[in-house]
Amino acid sequence: MRQHLIFIAAAIVCLSVLPLVAEATGQLALVGLTSRIMIYAIAAASLNFILGYGGMVSFGHAAFFGIGNYVVGILYFHHAEGVPLWGFIPGSNQLLITLPTAVLVAGFAALVIGSLALRTRGVQFIMITLAFAQMLYFFFVSLKTYGGEDGVIVRGANDLFALSLRDKTAMYYVILVVMVLFFAFLWRVVHSSFGTVLSGIRQNERRMTAMGISSYRYKLYGFVLAGMGAGLAGALMAVFMRFASPDTLHWTKSGELLIMVILGGVGTFFGPILGAAAFLILQTYLAAWTEHWQLAMGLILLGIVLGTRGGAKGLFDSIARKLRTEPR
Repeated sequence: MRQHLIFIAAAIVCLSVLPLVAEATGQLALVGLTSRIMIYAIAAASLNFILGYGGMVSFGHAAFFGIGNYVVGILYFHHAEGVPLWGFIPGSNQLLITLPTAVLVAGFAALVIGSLALRTRGVQFIMITLAFAQMLYFFFVSLKTYGGEDGVIVRGANDLFALSLRDKTAMYYVILVVMVLFFAFLWRVVHSSFGTVLSGIRQNERRMTAMGISSYRYKLYGFVLAGMGAGLAGALMAVFMRFASPDTLHWTKSGELLIMVILGGVGTFFGPILGAAAFLILQTYLAAWTEHWQLAMGLILLGIVLGTRGGAKGLFDSIARKLRTEPR
């Protein structure tokens, strides 16, 4: 545990000084790439929570990511137009309003979808979550007021008190703080009695039910928490990119989140961070190398799945164990 804390502290310090290093070396694009990695790490961790700990394979997790994305865009649209949403909900460009609102709306959507989808299991559950995500995708595409297929442009960055988040470095540090707080909260949830029950349901739901535990209720709570986490990531992405797109709700985005979880290691706590980093770095450099980067990505994913236990996190753990056991 002490070694883990030292490693976490060192990682936070490295992330804190990264903008300074990037500016000194002229690699300013590194700040934007790392910001996206941290945002997707939150989204992937929320999916990993229900997949790796709860055993719920959702192929529609992008729905909550996209809802959080659009909440920020819609609130800014009505703030810029000066016209309240539905005549009574005022718009806003304040991060302390848009971010919690996105989390709550995404959580409510997860409650509605989860209450229906969790009455099934297996392939039926996968297909229902996919169907809901696609319905929401086409719903937002049909909203011509908010740009339809083109999405909503957030021309003015959100503000945090007197700080304008148009500055990418300032936004970077906001994302870093939010990510640290999110993972600290997720750690508490995973290692709480609730997390233990959820893991027990994943291992043997019938036995947990026989013990008098309502598996449906616990799974629904977990599904809502995961949806809120994805909504938080989607909202951060809209603030960072200053754009809300219907592509964030598409099934391909759910597929990307699943790939990140698999790359990092399903059921590992820090795996989603490694998976998001691996996916976005590979995507960035493979796309610059060839237009058929998806083929190379697929081969790499296949190699990780077949050649490692627990993805990138499992690979690092095995290397660390070998280094500790090597004779000196």
